Amino acid sequence: MHESGRIEFEDKNRFYRIMLVRLEGLLSSESDWLANLSNAAALLYTNLQDINWAGFYLMKKGELVLGPFQGKTACTRIKSGKGVCGTAAAEMRIQLVPNVHLFPGHIACDCASNSEIVIPIVKDGILYGVMDIDSPELNRFDELDAKYLQLFADKLNEYIDWSQIN
Repeated sequence: MHESGRIEFEDKNRFYRIMLVRLEGLLSSESDWLANLSNAAALLYTNLQDINWAGFYLMKKGELVLGPFQGKTACTRIKSGKGVCGTAAAEMRIQLVPNVHLFPGHIACDCASNSEIVIPIVKDGILYGVMDIDSPELNRFDELDAKYLQLFADKLNEYIDWSQIN
């Protein structure tokens, strides 16, 4: 079992650099995609401040299907183009939403969520899923979060063989 304490939030750049090192440590010692995504979700959930959900939706037969996550129960399927996750999938670009209540077609899995960031997981031009993080705080996420969470997704791409996911 990996026991690592919560990363203290001193400086946001330093915080995320440490998170990326921890993620690589988890991924490099395991080849199973499910184990890796589960640990990645736990790493995000236990270390990011002011969040209430962190996890993954995986693209299966043209729709996003709930994958490993931490937080309250969630929507199990999201159609491409629907809600924040579906929009990120359809457009294959990060969705940084300061106030989800103003996002057209927002899907409220947890009514406590007020802001959200969704990072598409794309490798070699193929969308494999999205990484979704919700917060009860308005304006929780910024461009620095987007930058480092994209690097987090890139690190997943280095170690996960997405073709194993059916």
